[in-house]
Amino acid sequence: MFRLTLGLAFTAAMMASTATSAAAGAEGARALIPHRAVYDLKLKDVSERSGIEGMYGRMVYEFTGSACSGFTTNFRFVTKTDTGEDQRTTDQQTTTFENADLKEFRFETKSFTDEQLDKQVRGEATNVSTGVKVALQKPDARELDLTPSQFPTQHMLEVLDNARKGKRFFEARIFDGSEDGDKSLLTSTVVGKKQTPAADDSDAGQAGEFSKQAYWPVTIAYFNDGGTGDGVPVYRMSFKLYDNGITRDLTMDYGDFVLTGQLAKLEVLDRATDCK
Repeated sequence: MFRLTLGLAFTAAMMASTATSAAAGAEGARALIPHRAVYDLKLKDVSERSGIEGMYGRMVYEFTGSACSGFTTNFRFVTKTDTGEDQRTTDQQTTTFENADLKEFRFETKSFTDEQLDKQVRGEATNVSTGVKVALQKPDARELDLTPSQFPTQHMLEVLDNARKGKRFFEARIFDGSEDGDKSLLTSTVVGKKQTPAADDSDAGQAGEFSKQAYWPVTIAYFNDGGTGDGVPVYRMSFKLYDNGITRDLTMDYGDFVLTGQLAKLEVLDRATDCK
């Protein structure tokens, strides 16, 4: 899923989980469905200190490619925020490419406020024996060596693999090129028992052919290195996850405010034909 980056791990545990899921990863990747999902965003909760009086928006997530040639994700997150004194529109546009066989990950993000470019981050990362090597082109050209980490699709495959095995909690470190593209995040993932949609689950009806399909409720908390000092995650995301990688009924908790994302439209895209 869109920066379906998740989990919390010490280096040794991270390396062990990656090795364990490698064999299942290739087969699991073939089960992922190329798709385009559109989510309507609404403000669910907000604290007084946030300075936010209202917020709404839309998120579009497009996932294409194959286990053979790699996966491309195009993600756009647009919100309009009302502070009571003014309104501003933010627009984040991200494109990533991940090739598990070559252990490569490329990323580019452009962030706009009221149609003015605020930030552009572009670079590529490679998983090597000692960790993750990152080469940034923007905003400044530089190279970094980071702790061993998973890339987003690799981590999504681990979430699915653990869900199928009934493993309810696990930790991992991920690198997804977010923020300034110069650090990884620690994550902890909780996977609930598989469920079928309730009769009053209106969001399920937007999932088309998957509307009656069972799903796992998943919650992922993201932490900076060493946590925030009080054990509070930077943000937390909850969603319903299908066996094919499609997600719906999102909740994004940023601490001072919480957004929900309801599935407005789901389009299944053609599968790549490069896999034998």
